[in-house]
Amino acid sequence: MRLYHNPRCSKSRQAVQLLRERNIQFEEHLYLKYGIHHDDLELLSNLPNIIRINDLDGSQSSNIEDPDGIKLMIEKNPKILQRPVLVDNGRAVIGRPPEAILTLLPENKSE
Repeated sequence: MRLYHNPRCSKSRQAVQLLRERNIQFEEHLYLKYGIHHDDLELLSNLPNIIRINDLDGSQSSNIEDPDGIKLMIEKNPKILQRPVLVDNGRAVIGRPPEAILTLLPENKSE
């Protein structure tokens, strides 16, 4: 389980707190420092609303509907990624609100 985390973001800090309160082991991935994990690029590029539209410049806005364009944008400029994002077993959820990440926790998964 990997959490894309920006310590300066209050929603991201709340997501970390939610996971820690539940004693969930996760990788706290500082994506602004380390970029997007290669294994997650495809998954994230297909996640609806993964791009922070306000952080795009005019030349990038034409690619927001194209998963390949999104993949390239988040790989080259991880700042535009929504945060926090929890990734687990080929699934991902944007933590807005932070409680949304709870849907990926083991006790909340439907078998």
